Amino acid sequence: MRVFLVRHAQAIEAGPRRSDEARFLTPDGRATARKVGARLAEEGMRFDAVLTSPLVRAVQTAELMAQSIGFAGVVESFFALAPGAPPRLVAEELASHGQAVAVFGHEPTISALGAFLTGQPSFPPFRPGQVVLLERGIPQWAIRPDSLEKVEVRVS
Repeated sequence: MRVFLVRHAQAIEAGPRRSDEARFLTPDGRATARKVGARLAEEGMRFDAVLTSPLVRAVQTAELMAQSIGFAGVVESFFALAPGAPPRLVAEELASHGQAVAVFGHEPTISALGAFLTGQPSFPPFRPGQVVLLERGIPQWAIRPDSLEKVEVRVS
């Protein structure tokens, strides 16, 4: 099974009149989501399912990347990907969604999921818009959101 772990792209800051849940992507964040999705498409990557945190910035990132990669299915909001949810809840659902599942979330929850899925005590933190591919629980590579370079992932 392939799991694409993705942190949402750059979002506006929370403020006195805007809750964390209502934060949406900046123009740069939207561009990054599209570019990273296009880079995944160049690599021949496809998704069987797209699961996302219900928070606006994660949903927007998921929709933009899914569109860029040519995903024609439904982007599914999944409460267990909201900040602070235990990674076990997501891990239990993954296999029922196909062989290539994209999972969109937040820090530190998305790196905690990476640690859980790899069986490691920790996982490197994600930058906004970063994608890491896990195959059968083993990190294969990451796409850097700024350079679109494919790089090795080291876990400890």
